[in-house]
Amino acid sequence: MRFAAIADIHGNHLALEAVLRDIRAQGIDDIVNLGDCFSGPLTAAKTADLLLDLNVVTVRGNHDRYLVELAPEAMHASDRVAYSELSERHLDWLRGLPFNATYRDQVYLCHATPAQDNVYWLESVSPDGHVHQKPVEEIEALAAGIDFPLMLCGHSHIPRLVRLSDGRLVVNPGSVGCPAYDDDLPYRHKVEAGHPFASYAILEKTDGIWLPDFRQVAYDHMAMAKLAAGNGRAEWASGLATGWLR
Repeated sequence: MRFAAIADIHGNHLALEAVLRDIRAQGIDDIVNLGDCFSGPLTAAKTADLLLDLNVVTVRGNHDRYLVELAPEAMHASDRVAYSELSERHLDWLRGLPFNATYRDQVYLCHATPAQDNVYWLESVSPDGHVHQKPVEEIEALAAGIDFPLMLCGHSHIPRLVRLSDGRLVVNPGSVGCPAYDDDLPYRHKVEAGHPFASYAILEKTDGIWLPDFRQVAYDHMAMAKLAAGNGRAEWASGLATGWLR
């Protein structure tokens, strides 16, 4: 059994196109999408058209929720720009996304954790803004009651694999379209991939064991960095151009 997992596209249609080409080049047809699809100062409508045509299993991310629950004036800048581009068809698709899902009765899917869509499952943030891997005991506590050998999440944009004490795996495939960002919850912090490439993962089950193949894909990231800069978002431009916030 073999499939691809994508997450955190954030309105970057060029990154999504590159990842889809790479997935097809690996001979893979099945894809799951872990949410945060459109929010960003980039190309939300083009990204939406691509995703709606794909018709893959998709769960709702926190920014997907903001786009359909908040009034535009209450949105953060990235959500507000994306909202201005999206059609009612795109928003209806977002409204229909589930909080979580299962894939082929073997894989659990959520955006962040099984309980919340805006909390890191595999990482913690210290009061001084340092992002680090959670202790396995805390990761396992969040996995309580999820009786699947493979669990997938996104949200932190960090490709990561954690094996729990009972053998279950939690995998984050990384971000397709946003390699660096900052946030103020739970404390002010940065997440920086250190590269500008699009990230995703291939999951394969062999002899009863699941293993991820984390992949990075080159694309015209400078075109998207220039677009972000033109839309007045210097921090996005830096992240897209380099994978660092400067």
